[in-house]
Amino acid sequence: MDIGTWLCGLGLGQYEQAFRENDIDAEVLMDLTAEDLIGLGVVSIGHRRKLLAAIAALR
Repeated sequence: MDIGTWLCGLGLGQYEQAFRENDIDAEVLMDLTAEDLIGLGVVSIGHRRKLLAAIAALR
């Protein structure tokens, strides 16, 4: 799975560079927490909730 394509599909493509710079691949993605997302620069609570819900749906 391409993380950039996945993020763009969620309407959150602005985070693609941060995910790539931090080596977030499909395997790492499954273990991300809200705290990790903050560290990646996802400051919007809505965006964090959207990402966490999408990650849960992939499991």
